[in-house]
Amino acid sequence: MTHCRISLLPGILLLQLALLIGPGIANAEQQALPDDYCQWAVSDYAIARPLCGLDGNASRGMAIASDSGSGNCLACHQLPIPDVEAYGTIGPPLSGIGARLTEGQIRLRVVDTREINPMSIMPGFYRDPRLIHRPGKRFAGRTFLNAQQVEDVIAYLATLK
Repeated sequence: MTHCRISLLPGILLLQLALLIGPGIANAEQQALPDDYCQWAVSDYAIARPLCGLDGNASRGMAIASDSGSGNCLACHQLPIPDVEAYGTIGPPLSGIGARLTEGQIRLRVVDTREINPMSIMPGFYRDPRLIHRPGKRFAGRTFLNAQQVEDVIAYLATLK
């Protein structure tokens, strides 16, 4: 009889886990997206069209990329930004990224690099906010950067040839 109870234990644990996780998934799917959120689609490892049809500004993008309160790309990547002596080395150097990747490919990596590499630790800066696990209070229900900021960062990165 003890053997039967032990063999049921994994099934009971899975049922408990499903009951705990299931409502969270259902709630996430039912949550509304922010009013200013623009849908995007991936094709051939790229997001071809600019978010919300916006044009990016490279100088604003460089400021966002180097700002520790917004993009903070320098925390993980080396960038050719004058007077910056400290930068992270977790991610690849971004010098020359505009020569290696199209704007659409850069856009996908900034928007949600987990579409390419599900194990990436890089945040999806315009990821569907319903998919962001345990965001800080400041980001609950919204993206880390808005669409204009993302397009500005892309415009900057595309200049790095």
